[in-house]
Amino acid sequence: GVPYVLMHMRGTPSSMQTMTDYTDVTADVLADLQVKLSRLRAMGVADVVVDPGFGFAKTLEQNYTLMRDLGMFGLLDCPVLVGVSRKSMIYRLAGKTPDESLFGTVALNVLALERGAAFLRVHDVAAAYDTRAVVEAALNNSFSQL
Repeated sequence: GVPYVLMHMRGTPSSMQTMTDYTDVTADVLADLQVKLSRLRAMGVADVVVDPGFGFAKTLEQNYTLMRDLGMFGLLDCPVLVGVSRKSMIYRLAGKTPDESLFGTVALNVLALERGAAFLRVHDVAAAYDTRAVVEAALNNSFSQL
């Protein structure tokens, strides 16, 4: 009775960064997730959360393309989970370490929420809680969490 998280990834952790050839990263990830989502639905799995797989078989540029296009994942008609916390797409771009990437994480979490993410996978729970409350207040005029 728990939701199934369907994350996009190619290969294994040791091989995935050699598998970043996409014609159109957003379209290709969406298509792959749709095929797997159809299989899950055929097996009777009704509660699915999709995760575009930031950092998994994606280049730095491809990760930012997926973030730009995140709203398109709503086409799958499933809640979207985004896990960018302390990832290399932040700390490499900023010339920092993972431990120094909180501000970049918060910035991407804001963008993800604006683009329809329902869930955030994070390391810094308090920062993410505040980020979500402020974004929801700004977007929905909802002050119940403050």
